[in-house]
Amino acid sequence: MRQDLDATWNAISNRLRGELTEFAFHIWLEPLAPAGLRAGTLYLRAPAHSQGWLRERWVPRLRSVAATVDPAIADVEIVGADWAPDAGPVPASGQAAPRLNPKFTFEQFVIGESNRFAHAAALAVAEQPGQAYNPLFIHGPPGLGKTHLLHAIGDFVERFGGGLRVRYATAETFMNEFVATMRGGGDSQAFKAAFRGVDVLLVDDVQFLASKDRTKEEFFHTFNALRERGAQVVLSSDRAPTDLEGLEDRLRERFASGLVVGIGSPDAEVRLAILRQRARHDGLEGVADEALRAIADVAAGSVRALEAALIRTVASASIDGLDLSADVVRGILGRLAPPAQRKPTVREIQECTAEAFGLTREQLLERNRRPEVAFARKLAMYLARELTDESLPTVGELFGGRNHTTVLHAHRGIHEALPSDPSTAGAVERVRNLLAAGDRTA
Repeated sequence: MRQDLDATWNAISNRLRGELTEFAFHIWLEPLAPAGLRAGTLYLRAPAHSQGWLRERWVPRLRSVAATVDPAIADVEIVGADWAPDAGPVPASGQAAPRLNPKFTFEQFVIGESNRFAHAAALAVAEQPGQAYNPLFIHGPPGLGKTHLLHAIGDFVERFGGGLRVRYATAETFMNEFVATMRGGGDSQAFKAAFRGVDVLLVDDVQFLASKDRTKEEFFHTFNALRERGAQVVLSSDRAPTDLEGLEDRLRERFASGLVVGIGSPDAEVRLAILRQRARHDGLEGVADEALRAIADVAAGSVRALEAALIRTVASASIDGLDLSADVVRGILGRLAPPAQRKPTVREIQECTAEAFGLTREQLLERNRRPEVAFARKLAMYLARELTDESLPTVGELFGGRNHTTVLHAHRGIHEALPSDPSTAGAVERVRNLLAAGDRTA
C-alpha cells in the first residue's frame, strides 16, 4: 500500500517538475512527501513554514495534476508532521476554514509612523482578546498591512491564548458560506457555530458586504452574538466605517463602536526596512543596501509593490548577469514600468495577456477552467485593477459578466504570489512589456 502511494506521488511530482520552473518546484513542491490516501483525498506532508502558502497557492494545481495521474484522487490536503492516516474524520475541503498565513506574524511586521498605532492596537487585542478594544477596525488602502495584522492577531492568540478559538475569513468567504447554506448546500447550525462559536473572529475586506442585503443581516446578528458573550471581533476595510456606502447605520455604528485605526503608506526608512527584512527572509544574497534603498525610492507605495519590485529587479539582474547597484535598479524598474503616456484599456490588457499565453481574447474570456487559461484570466484581471481606474463590478462585466468578487479573488491571488513566485512575476512582466511595446498611446 505504501509502495503504491509513493509510486503515485512520484508520478505526480515528475509531472509537476516538467510543468514548472526549477526554482518554483525546488522551493515549494520538492519538500512535500506523501502522508496518506483515503476517501479520494491525497494527504501531503509539508514544512510548517510553507503550509499556509501551499494551501492558498498550490493546492488547486496539485489537485488537477493528481487527478490526471490517478482519477480516483478527488482532492489534495496539506498536513503537518504529526498527521496520521487514522487522525479522525476529514472535513469537507469546501467547509475548511481559511488558515492563518505563517508569514504574517507580529515579528515580521515592520513598524513605522504610518502604522505604529494600528500595530499597537492589534497587539493589545491579541494579548487581551475581548477586553482591550472591541471591535478593532483597521482601515487603509490595499497592500499596507491590514491583512498582515489580522493574521498576526490570530497567530498570537493561537500560540499564547490558552486554547482560545480563532477564525479568520474574508467577507467574501463569509458571504459564500452563508449563500451555500441558504441554498441548501450546507448546515445552518454548522455555519453559525463556525462564526459565532469562536473567541476571536477576524474578518477582512468588510467593504464587500455593502451590496449583499441578506449577508449584511446575517453578519449583523453574528456580530451581536459575538459581542454579547465577550468574544473579540477584528475587522479590516479599505475605508473607515463612516465612509462605507451601502451599509445600514446600525452596522456602521457597530463597526465604529470600538477602536478605529488607519494605516498609511510607509515612509522611506520603513520601506527600506521592509526590503531588508524581505531580502533576509528570502535568502537573497549579494543585494547591496544601496540597491535596496534605490528600490525603496522608486517603488514608493504599498508593501506589496515594494516586495514585487524587489523580486523583479533581482530576477531581471540575475537573467542579465548584472550586479545590483542603485543605477542598475533604477534602469530595471524604469524599463519594466508600464507606459506612462496614458493608462491602457481593459481590452488592451486582455489582448496582450492572451498574446502572452498563446490564446485568443475570446478564449481568455470564455468560461474555460483549464489551469493555464484560468491563470491567464486571473492575471489579466489583476492588471486591469492595477493599471486602469475601472471599478471591480466594471472589470467583472468586461470579463464576460463575472462577479466583482471573482475579480477581487483573482487580484488578491496574483498580488500575493508576486513576491515569492518568480513564474508569476515573470508572466506579469511579459504582459507589461507587451503593453509597453504596443505603442497604444492616443
